[in-house]
Amino acid sequence: MQRDAYEITAAAIADGPREEAATARSWLGVASIALGVFVVVTAEQLPIGLLTSVSGDLGVSEGQAGLMVTLPGFIAAVAAPLVPLAIGALDRRIALLGLMGLMAGASVLSALAPSYMTLLASRFLVGLSIGGFWAIAGGLAPRLVPAASVPRATSLIFGGVAAASVLGIPIGTLIGEYAGWRNAFMALAVGSALVVAGLLAAIPRLRPERAIGVTMLGIQLRSRAVASGLLVTLLLVTAQFATYTYISPTAQSLMGIGSMFVGPLLLGYGIAGVMGNFIIGMRASRNVATTMLVIGLALAALMMGIAAIARQEVAGILFVLAWGFVYGGVSVSLQTWMLRAAPEAAEAATSLWVCVFNFSIALGAFVGGAAVDNIGLVSVNVIGAGLFFLSAMVAAMSRQVLGGRHS
Repeated sequence: MQRDAYEITAAAIADGPREEAATARSWLGVASIALGVFVVVTAEQLPIGLLTSVSGDLGVSEGQAGLMVTLPGFIAAVAAPLVPLAIGALDRRIALLGLMGLMAGASVLSALAPSYMTLLASRFLVGLSIGGFWAIAGGLAPRLVPAASVPRATSLIFGGVAAASVLGIPIGTLIGEYAGWRNAFMALAVGSALVVAGLLAAIPRLRPERAIGVTMLGIQLRSRAVASGLLVTLLLVTAQFATYTYISPTAQSLMGIGSMFVGPLLLGYGIAGVMGNFIIGMRASRNVATTMLVIGLALAALMMGIAAIARQEVAGILFVLAWGFVYGGVSVSLQTWMLRAAPEAAEAATSLWVCVFNFSIALGAFVGGAAVDNIGLVSVNVIGAGLFFLSAMVAAMSRQVLGGRHS
């Protein structure tokens, strides 16, 4: 019987703690890292729900305001593989504390920014924190809990990604609508400070047991299973953020939904996404390539439906809720793909995946912003539909590549 991919990953990355049962402090450490992942992913995507407010307050177009997502995405993409390479043998606890401290400071700067250029400068620092923290945190579960607990701990840590994708933005949007966009960034700083406190209390010294090298990254890029997963990620996440970055103006202009109801709508999107994370994630564990095929086709159809409606509030709400449900399964499915594709080198594969994921967020926001400013708002949904469809086709062609890895 083939060993579970998480167990293989645990054995490959580290021996893990020797005690038979994880301690309360171990799980507090795992929870702190999960909260940290939630914070950094939320930080990257938070401006999506604040575009209209920021653009109006600082006097820039909504397309220009979208650079608040594009810039940190590009920086995080570069930082994801380079930070682990650059820090070498540095204690991972110190690295995580430094990166989360940087996030707290950058968030305060965002909240106090007197101009749009200052806000962009703060988002540059946010990008450094995102890429470095996510890449390092992804492989730490085997260092914190015994082998038997690694699957649950890994799921909890990466659950921070899914939770941020479906809940972080709606919560931030609600804060922005009722307390102002600056207080939404200040709330992010408070969350970062809580993570620092948790890391200080629960994370032990973590000297790297196996550093990532350039050669190891190259080997993973030459793997067809890994490369196909990265291509699906590129297409699907680019499509998602070309469209979702502009969901606030889309809801108001195309669906006819009032500005005060955008926050609750995104919260509904988030709740639907949490459901999708568990329901679709169960399916992905059995057949990940086919799951990604279905996800890509479903999202393509939803984008065309949104492009076709004209100020129909009920239809728009149903489309957004369905969108949240389907996309809620994306993170867990793509993470499963990476574990299936490279169980013996999951840390290196995860580093590359984080790089591509963040690059795709930035690329999607950039493509969407250019389309909104030069073609029109509805064009982002048509572009997104095409990219979602292409991701489904790549997933379909990859089923045989992953055939021996529980595709």
